[in-house]
Amino acid sequence: MMRIGRGGIRLVLGVLLLLGWVGVAGCGSAQPAGSSAGSAESGSNQAAALNVFAAASLTAAFQDIGKRFEELHPGTRVHFNFGGSPTLLTQIAQGAPADVFASADMANMEKAKSKGLVQGDKIFAKNSLVLITPKSNPAGIHQYQDLTKAKRVVLGVKDLPAGSYGRQSLQKADKVYGPGFSNAVLGHVVSEETDVKQIVNKIALGEGDAAFVYATDVDGSAGSKVQIIPVPNPVNVTATYPMAVVTRSAHPDLAGEFVNFVLSKEGQASLQNHHFLPAS
Repeated sequence: MMRIGRGGIRLVLGVLLLLGWVGVAGCGSAQPAGSSAGSAESGSNQAAALNVFAAASLTAAFQDIGKRFEELHPGTRVHFNFGGSPTLLTQIAQGAPADVFASADMANMEKAKSKGLVQGDKIFAKNSLVLITPKSNPAGIHQYQDLTKAKRVVLGVKDLPAGSYGRQSLQKADKVYGPGFSNAVLGHVVSEETDVKQIVNKIALGEGDAAFVYATDVDGSAGSKVQIIPVPNPVNVTATYPMAVVTRSAHPDLAGEFVNFVLSKEGQASLQNHHFLPAS
């Protein structure tokens, strides 16, 4: 049997660690993305693993769409990596094996385009904001203008779409409820989260008095854990969702078919079943 010296062992361990990093680079969200390396060349009738990096707010809707896409493409497995749009963008820029990027705003998609990471972006859905409080509602917030009563406000970080949209809503509120409204609210921010699921969990656990999330984030069981307060139209902000094929995709044709399926009548109906607004 051939003996391997210490130098050889170090080399083998180094290769294994590198492969391990590549395998988990896209993981860490609701469902980890699997590596597509080594898969057969894609095509609509060929087996392949398609890695879709999507904003956390798309979790339930895209899981339904992914199952239907797999039915229409026998042998294809769709793996999702859900998270905050800026986090996903960073992972793609660092070489994570992504085929499709679906952002919750145009800003992160524009960054991806400027770096040459994606191509052919298309708007596929829109969303709106709501306010949430704990079920017990300790701050007594029953309408938008009560937001200044909150002593513990939870927001998304500034480059998270939900964080940016929330701050835009507060800027609008200064014109509706008087100058200083936004400063009064922002002065009580106790936590800034990196995705909307974390924001919902914080409020559901009573670790904050109020937060902005998307209307779709409290659809279903999540909504039963918090109190939902509508955001009036004059101070609401429409979230725009674009998606695109990742330039380094191992399966660009199949990735393009996934994008087209989301834009199809069936894909749009699935999104609207989860209360997303039409793309146009």
